Amino acid sequence: MTAGERPLSGRHALVTGGGRGIGAAIARALLEQGAAVSLLGRDRSTLEAAAREMSALGEVACFTADVADPDAVSAAFTDAAARGAIDILVNNAGQAHSAPFLKTDAKLWRDMLSVNLEGTFHCTQAALPGMLDKGWGRIVNVASTAGLTGYAYVSAYCAAKHGVIGLTRALALELAAKGVTVNAVCPGYTDTDMVRETVANIVQKTARSAEQARAELAAGNPQKRLVAPEEVANAVVWLCLPQSAAMNGQAIAVAGGEVM
Repeated sequence: MTAGERPLSGRHALVTGGGRGIGAAIARALLEQGAAVSLLGRDRSTLEAAAREMSALGEVACFTADVADPDAVSAAFTDAAARGAIDILVNNAGQAHSAPFLKTDAKLWRDMLSVNLEGTFHCTQAALPGMLDKGWGRIVNVASTAGLTGYAYVSAYCAAKHGVIGLTRALALELAAKGVTVNAVCPGYTDTDMVRETVANIVQKTARSAEQARAELAAGNPQKRLVAPEEVANAVVWLCLPQSAAMNGQAIAVAGGEVM
């Protein structure tokens, strides 16, 4: 496939949390489809390392911001738009922390909502005007199966991700006749640094081994495995293609059949 044949050639995609895990996999997949990609995250060194690794695939640049900080988001998106208006926004940045509900203090609650939900809000508000000006855009929110069902001991995270799904559906209807689609991809437990941190937390708090903890997380997937980041990226990129214009307001589980 030549550059001219790639379906996202000429499009500019911004991926939050693009320096590692699912975000980095999404960025690579978008580059392979011809998009110019901007990576946004808090850790400049992580972003730059990812950009160097991806540079052979296409045009990639880095921008630093905490998605929970609206002023930092606005400044970073303005800088990124100097590369061209943002056509594709992937809201991937997120955090997950567990605690029993009665041990979920106000700070933990705010942290989960500020990054997972408010960050999606801030970044979407920053990118949307350019999409509306063009009459074309793709917004894909990386939510979670936690946005579709309940999980014990992660009430704040579940609440935030349910909020992301609600925002996705409401905005999809608002923009349906304006050339911009809004969808969510909902991974189950995925083989990333975040899940490795979850495994370490289980090991620390229980008598389980790392292998037992990973097996416990994988057990909820009918395929009895963790999802690969590339599988999530494949779903995200499909939603961004010109041919996917009829996909709007959807929350697609990438979880081996865990949620139907």
